[in-house]
Amino acid sequence: MHSLLKRQIRKYLPEDLKAHPEMESFLEAVEKSYENFDDKFSMLHRASAISSDELFEANKSLQKEALQQKSILVSLENAIRSLRENLNDEKTIKIQDEFNTEELATYISNLASQVSEMSTEKDKLLSSLENQNESLNNYAQMVSHDLKSPIRNINALMSWIMEDEKDKFSDVSKENCSLVSENLTKMDKLISGILKHATMGETEEHKVSFSLEDSLKDIEQTIYVPENITFEYNEELPEMFFERARLEQLFMNLFTNAVTATEHVDKGVIKIGYEPDDTYWKFSVSDNGKGIPEKHQKGIFEMFKKLETANNATGIGLAIVKKIAVLYEGDVRLESEENVGTTFYITLKKNS
Repeated sequence: MHSLLKRQIRKYLPEDLKAHPEMESFLEAVEKSYENFDDKFSMLHRASAISSDELFEANKSLQKEALQQKSILVSLENAIRSLRENLNDEKTIKIQDEFNTEELATYISNLASQVSEMSTEKDKLLSSLENQNESLNNYAQMVSHDLKSPIRNINALMSWIMEDEKDKFSDVSKENCSLVSENLTKMDKLISGILKHATMGETEEHKVSFSLEDSLKDIEQTIYVPENITFEYNEELPEMFFERARLEQLFMNLFTNAVTATEHVDKGVIKIGYEPDDTYWKFSVSDNGKGIPEKHQKGIFEMFKKLETANNATGIGLAIVKKIAVLYEGDVRLESEENVGTTFYITLKKNS
């Protein structure tokens, strides 16, 4: 035992005990009780430190779990709110730190049942819509055939009458017969246009690789182009992998529209532009023709909308252009100024 400790103990002992023969044995016993005290204290300190670290880590884990639970609750509340809004459910459930899990489970189950019922109803409506579309397309084809056949017969008869009786007809009668023939041709084109618009997207066409410039120049050779009109093509028109027939149908309608707009101009110019893009094919068709008045621009892509009645326009061409663009998840818009010209901008999604 430390000498100072012995001294302090003896200091407070009564005199009779100080000289007691067993006192030395007592002091030795006290001394033994203090053996390895430092080691034991060190072990206790280390144990306390380890326990503190474990508690700290456990506390961190609990905090992290609490945050995750809170995030889950917020997400669940948002999901329920979204479902409630879509289902027009006026019942309100506010998820807090403490909530009735049974009530929440029941509420979510009811919402899920409503969603399931809506999905079933949607499938029925889609099936019904598909059947109606099929019926309408069949009807359009039947009506097209039944109307075009007599129209062509009448036109042929008018041509024979004109040929056989031309010497007996007056100039006025000849002119009237020509007008009849022109209107029959126009009606035939109108019926064909309606059928194309009605069945657009029904037939699946395989994609092929082709040069857009070659395709557009073929269209230029196919349609009527007056000598006063020239076509100018962007030098970087792409090689495309696309449904060629539909794309050519789109550009043929735009080219025909541009030719009609510029046929009165001394030097009509139709320009085809291209803008590279990773997601969309982006094209433009510009002309320096008569332009489109602002009051007509809004409805120009609607069926049977046309600016003039004196030509052979059916008012379906731009509606078909719009439908093709929408079919490929794109769009078509225009910028135009009277007596300056018009530009149509077309976007078609590449992987649609």
